[in-house]
Amino acid sequence: MNETLNQLWAEGTDYFEYTSAANPRMPKIAVEVFPAALHQIRETKVIPLDLSGPMESPYPCTGPSLLANFIHIHPGESLPTESECASQVFFCIRGKGHSVTADGTLTWKTGDYFAVPGSMKLTHHADEDTAFYWVTDAPLFSYLGAAAVLDRFRPLYFSHERLEEELAKVRAENEGKDKNRNGILLANRDCPVTKTVTHTMWSLYNLLPRKSRQKAHRHNSIALDLCVAAVPDTYTLIGRAIDPDGNIIDPIKAPWLPGAMFVTPPGWWHSHHNESDQDAIVLPVQDAALHTQIQTLDIRFSKGY
Repeated sequence: MNETLNQLWAEGTDYFEYTSAANPRMPKIAVEVFPAALHQIRETKVIPLDLSGPMESPYPCTGPSLLANFIHIHPGESLPTESECASQVFFCIRGKGHSVTADGTLTWKTGDYFAVPGSMKLTHHADEDTAFYWVTDAPLFSYLGAAAVLDRFRPLYFSHERLEEELAKVRAENEGKDKNRNGILLANRDCPVTKTVTHTMWSLYNLLPRKSRQKAHRHNSIALDLCVAAVPDTYTLIGRAIDPDGNIIDPIKAPWLPGAMFVTPPGWWHSHHNESDQDAIVLPVQDAALHTQIQTLDIRFSKGY
């Protein structure tokens, strides 16, 4: 063989003038909506909320580092889940049943939330018609070409009752105050520095009281927002910029529809609005823990915060 190793390795090189490549064109992350109809079906299956086409990704993804899924399980049936990832979180949109793991059996019902390491395999059994919201950081692992070899946290379970109890405490503390958010961050004692639900992922159980508005803010993490409860005239406005008064310029309107999910692109401003007579709740899952660790989250609030 005449070619040296130096020559072989040199074949893959390229060169760019700095200003032409320092900020390359990346695939657009748009505001997307995934309706509840996707999990209102008869078949027991995982429904990936896959945007790999517009993201120009060779693997399934909803954002650069996260993949969201709906899961539907018909009553009396079961479904296994596993993923090559570091973190996975589940929120029970509706239903009741249990999940079998190597550690034992976890029971769950509507409104419960649990987080497990990526290595954990679960088999979910439904006692009644069941739908889950399941998010993993599998796209991050696919991008890195990585495999999970070490669990970075112990499994967590947040009951619906405890979530509501803690939310009520926050609401009472914030009564009469103009707060940007009325919610509880779900935290993990194995992640004391980032104060997040896993070492890569972040979740907020966020209350939007009736006849209220939560002013605009932005961050560098993508948000995959599940609407837990809402009625018409509840929505999020999303846009790239705000005016001097903190209002979003040329916003896109994402309605809050129970059991549906919408994507808030990283870096975009967004404000939540509830013009109805009923309280609403949204549950975003973000890669904010990863951004917090590498100190790139850059969360900013609009005028008045």
